[in-house]
Amino acid sequence: MGRMRFPVSRLPRPVPVKAWITDSRLLLAAKTALAVGIAWLVARLVPGVADDYPYYAPLGALISMSPTLMGSVRVGVQTVVSLAIGIVLAGAVILLAEPNVVTIALVVGIGSLIAGSRWLKAGGDYVPVAALFVLIIGGQNADSYSIGYVVQMSVGIVVGLVVNFTIFPPLTIGTAVSRLGEFRALLALHLDEMAQALEESWPPEHEDWAGRSDTLRDTADGVRESLREADESRKGNPRARLHKRDLAVDYSDLYDLESITFYVRDLTEVLSAAIWKKRQFEAELPESLRAPLAETFRAIGGVLEARNAGDDITPAVQAAEAALETAIAHLDEQSDSAHSSLGTAASVAFAARRILAIMRLRTQEAAEK
Repeated sequence: MGRMRFPVSRLPRPVPVKAWITDSRLLLAAKTALAVGIAWLVARLVPGVADDYPYYAPLGALISMSPTLMGSVRVGVQTVVSLAIGIVLAGAVILLAEPNVVTIALVVGIGSLIAGSRWLKAGGDYVPVAALFVLIIGGQNADSYSIGYVVQMSVGIVVGLVVNFTIFPPLTIGTAVSRLGEFRALLALHLDEMAQALEESWPPEHEDWAGRSDTLRDTADGVRESLREADESRKGNPRARLHKRDLAVDYSDLYDLESITFYVRDLTEVLSAAIWKKRQFEAELPESLRAPLAETFRAIGGVLEARNAGDDITPAVQAAEAALETAIAHLDEQSDSAHSSLGTAASVAFAARRILAIMRLRTQEAAEK
């Protein structure tokens, strides 16, 4: 994997096309179309009663296509199991009673309950669907219909799995790592904008950072989901042997960033309260402390930039710690100031110290390896 750098002044922007039209999405769409086409051709070659229901093979191929190989296997297996359960439920109605409004509604209800099982998350919806189809569409030919339904769906699922495995099996490690870098860049940008706000005349002209707290949290959630998908995309994937990466390190980085985000959000709330005096609590920040704190924020952002560049972050951490010590020294000189304003500054300094403690621990762990 190459080194990536996301400058603080410019976050990665979405391409002009729709954000959801990505290379991986286009590839999945092409593979799905191919799998459906192949399934339709193969379905016509299946002997026996299944030959009467070729249209279920393309459906099986469609539902088996997933962004990851393990996802495809999971959906395929659970769908076949769900179909079998649904057919058994329908068979019980045919043997013990007869299809009518009450029995059909009862079977669909029972099937829906079974579909909610944690063992059938991916394909559970096909339990009531299969039962309903057998009772309504199968009718007098429920036995042959059931066989044809299961066989052709299985054919389509197998075709989908083969296509997904043989044609560029999806591996999303690069995407996850890139999003992790973007998260660092966003945090660095946020810290830089807060530093600018401290240096400007109050109220500052730029206040986008003040409303970004939820964005930081949502970004963290999105990165964690990307890492989960990347981890799953490696399972059973032959391409993973060529693109080896220890995602445990990336998960550790994310945990650090989530912890840092907690304190950055706290800094955002405190600084916003000090500037606009209209938040949930009142806060004051002496003007003499704004510049030293601004340098501290900017230096902390520099650590994140260094990490994104793949550099040793030890010098950047040391520079940030020195900036914080300077800010604390200025704070100590303000003993004659109002306790409320000193309390706000101390809260800001404490949050910055906790952030740097997280970063310092990372440098120590790296040095021990």
